[in-house]
Amino acid sequence: MEKYGTSMKIEKHLMDGEAISIGGIEQEMLLPRARDYLDIERQYHQIMFLYEAGINQLESRINILKREFQFSNDRNPIENIESRIKSKESILLKLKRKGLPMTVSALTNNIRDIAGIRVICPFIEDVYNVARMLIKQKDVELIEAKDYILKPKENGYRSLHLIVTTEVQFSNQTRKIPVEIQIRTIAMNFWASTEHQLRYKKDREFTDEVQKELKECADIMAQADRIMQNIAGEFNINLELW
Repeated sequence: MEKYGTSMKIEKHLMDGEAISIGGIEQEMLLPRARDYLDIERQYHQIMFLYEAGINQLESRINILKREFQFSNDRNPIENIESRIKSKESILLKLKRKGLPMTVSALTNNIRDIAGIRVICPFIEDVYNVARMLIKQKDVELIEAKDYILKPKENGYRSLHLIVTTEVQFSNQTRKIPVEIQIRTIAMNFWASTEHQLRYKKDREFTDEVQKELKECADIMAQADRIMQNIAGEFNINLELW
């Protein structure tokens, strides 16, 4: 069986999990530069409206694909879709952590995961198929990709992360809005969700021993994903959907 995702164009540029970037995004992407420092409440809500528009557009496209497969195929590569906008507090903490000023231009040019969509898939190959499907969409441009399935994070985290821009038509102009898309299997999502809850449980210390046990769980789930993928092949389940 072909190694997972090796046919995917973006993976040709992935080296040890490092990001790939397409230049020029700062010059052409999305928002007007800030006047000066953030008027936190007023400008935050104005900016969030634009990111929400980007999410709405991409999420609508993904839902259309999900419905299409529901009616025209014997299986659906999209199990679930979730979306979120980073909270104001999370954004400000990230700016501080990066040593950036609290300006709108610093926010829009340096934090690309303000708008996020998560797509959950049954099989590993579905992850790459859905990714290819999305970046083939008109007016969707791939900016950056990180493949934590081929090269998991040290703690065992696995997922495919894409930063894309999508063109949104407003009343008098079109803007390119960046959105982070995380695509992962059901098993990967289970591990990531439960690990997050355990890591940030306030009344419990997150020890090295706990981290080791969670890493072992991540490896077990990765093995389960591979086994399920192989079983799908034995049952002649078509994973190439277009």
